[in-house]
Amino acid sequence: MKKIIFKAIPFDKNLVTLALESGVDAVLSDEEYKKDIEALGRVTVVTPDEMPCVAVNEKADEESAVELYKKGKSVCLQAGWEIIPVENILAQVDSLALEAESLDRARLAAGVLERGADIIVVTPEGAADLKQIVAELKLSQGKMELQKAKVTSIEPAGLGHRVCVDTTSMLKKGQGMLTGNSSAFSFLVHAETESNPYVAARPFRVNAGAVHAYAQMPGDRTTYLEELSSGTEVLIVDAQGNTSVAVVGRSKVEVRPMLLITAEVATPNGPIAGKVFLQNAETIRVVSSQGEPVSVVTLEPGDEILCRIDDAGRHFGMRIKEEIVEE
Repeated sequence: MKKIIFKAIPFDKNLVTLALESGVDAVLSDEEYKKDIEALGRVTVVTPDEMPCVAVNEKADEESAVELYKKGKSVCLQAGWEIIPVENILAQVDSLALEAESLDRARLAAGVLERGADIIVVTPEGAADLKQIVAELKLSQGKMELQKAKVTSIEPAGLGHRVCVDTTSMLKKGQGMLTGNSSAFSFLVHAETESNPYVAARPFRVNAGAVHAYAQMPGDRTTYLEELSSGTEVLIVDAQGNTSVAVVGRSKVEVRPMLLITAEVATPNGPIAGKVFLQNAETIRVVSSQGEPVSVVTLEPGDEILCRIDDAGRHFGMRIKEEIVEE
């Protein structure tokens, strides 16, 4: 996840307010305006002394930037940087900031050497694109490859503790969370965006599954659904595999009747099967291969739904190389 900083030099109260409303991580400003910015909202203010901006016009400028980094400074390259000098510097430092004066330049900054700059400093010229820059580079986690899986069975599974994840975001049709019995096979569980004659839509909610299930998280991590709590960032995925980040407002664990759903993904080496426990209720939906929400009470063997297969092996949610079988 990229860190987004707005450059408020020269200071402009209206632009700073826009930056705070857009969700930037910090504001770069001269020391004399620090208190004025902090009075507008709780935000980190970075000064040019803490993050010097370097113009890179020749080889010596690259060396100056690297030297500043070695002295403990968070170095920013001024707008106008070119790809080759940035690549040279990135190869020598662990963290680098790049100024961007538009959405296109921010995208370019984020992708240099496939790693990109860790920090994007949006200049005042890029203020009009600021909300889109935050949405794409701070909230997005890239794209996930989803597979079509064929449902093989739906069985009543008695009572169990299930987790309702209520986020602070209004989710849209096609969006949900990836959960499952195994970190190697997860089901796209749809948010409660659809209404019916008995229950109003709850677009902020994903009734995500049983307490023991893995949930795919930002930063290529997993967690148990039971561990989610207010303030936790969760990964939201849509039917096309596009991702974003939402914050948990509330996590509700309650005893409900459950279903055990099993599905298989066909691969060149044979089918891969996965399972998930979901609440037995009309409002709980998975996502069809056409991207449509399908209630678990109408799901039938042979139906195709969207899932994700991956390598197994996690330790405290982090990916590890280990031979592991999860059933």
